[in-house]
Amino acid sequence: MYTISNSPKADEIFKKLAKKNQRQLEIITNKLKQILENPHRFKPLSNIMKGQRRIHFGSFVLVYSIDEANKIVVVEDYDHHDKIYRN
Repeated sequence: MYTISNSPKADEIFKKLAKKNQRQLEIITNKLKQILENPHRFKPLSNIMKGQRRIHFGSFVLVYSIDEANKIVVVEDYDHHDKIYRN
């Protein structure tokens, strides 16, 4: 079984969501449960984001990586689709 860990960037995003949009945070929590069941289920990314995967929530995207050695799913980022893939 995998566990979840958040990057510092993801922690900041989720703290803001907890204050501004509790419903969206609930949706993320439900999707994270799906990720934990099978982290390899969702689309792997390429190019500069190689080694990470993504899951869509409407027009938002959650990016995560998998630490297989320690069985940890690391939430890297969460943002609008138009912003998430920009450098």
